[in-house]
This record gives sequence, C-alpha cells and structure tokens, in this order.
Amino acid sequence: MPNFEAQIETLKAGIRDVPDFPKPGILFKDITTLLQDPVLFRRSVDLLVAACGDRAVDKVVAIESRGFLFGGAIAYRLGAGLVPVRKPGKLPWKTIKASYELEYGTDSVEMHADALGSGDRVLIVDDVIATGGTARAVAELTEQSGATLSAFVFLAELTFLGGRERLPEGDVISLIRF
Repeated sequence: MPNFEAQIETLKAGIRDVPDFPKPGILFKDITTLLQDPVLFRRSVDLLVAACGDRAVDKVVAIESRGFLFGGAIAYRLGAGLVPVRKPGKLPWKTIKASYELEYGTDSVEMHADALGSGDRVLIVDDVIATGGTARAVAELTEQSGATLSAFVFLAELTFLGGRERLPEGDVISLIRF
C-alpha cells in the first residue's frame, strides 16, 4: 500500500478542474470524477476515517449536499449517528437555524432541533472548505444544541480562501489542499 502522501496525491489527481464555473474567473474543483471512481471514493473515505484517529464520536453532522456523501460513509464506519444539515425549508420537523455571510448577502442552514443532545461528540463533515462560512454556521448549531465539537472533516481545502481561520477553535482535518 502506498504511503499516505502518495495516496493523497492520487485523490488530488482524481479531481477535475473546471474553468469559469460557476462564473468567469473561478476554477472549480469538481469532485464528481473522484466519486465516480470506486477505488478513489473508497480510498477517500478510508483516509478520512483514518485521519479522525481514535476520537470518540456520537454523531456525524453532514452539510448539504456533497457532505452527505462523505458524512454517511464516515458515520457508518465510525458507528455514529448521521445528522443532515440543510438549506432552510428542507427538513420536515422543528429546526434551529444559523446564518452566515456570503460575498453578497447572507444564507442559512438548518438542523432538526432534537438531532443533537447535550454531551454528544460531533464531527462536522463536508466535501470542501472554502471561506468557512457554512461550516462555522454548523458549528453554531452544534453549540446551540449543547453538543461538543470533536473536529471539522473535509475532503479538500481551498487554502487561499482562509476558511480554516474563520472556524472556531478545534481540529480541522482536510486531506487535499489546493
């Protein structure tokens, strides 16, 4: 089995660059090519789980929508519950909401009010961390619920956007850095 860095490089090579998406001047990192390859998808989940180490985790909080893909697999492997965080109006029960800043305005995410309990140990999972706004809002929902943040977990990190620095103190795990 190749070393950790070599495995990360194979994952990185499996991500397609899409110029000028969703608008001119942006180089979009498209993970669908990685997801389509069963070896790379499995390797990414295996490495994310390994990077979590021996943390005690009760719930994996997965951010809509690509975070669901990794969050579900990680929760399964860790024997933890899975909590979806969605855009407003998508969850069928009582919710709590947190807002975050966008380049031009604000957006929000919601979670079921009873999804986390006091003392739950939580991993917050998404595919990519960019500016950190969404992940920070999910951390606020975690805190509102009385749960404890174990770590943030991302497949990839766009380091030039500084998202890690905008997150509350705690571990930030990202396998691939651009």
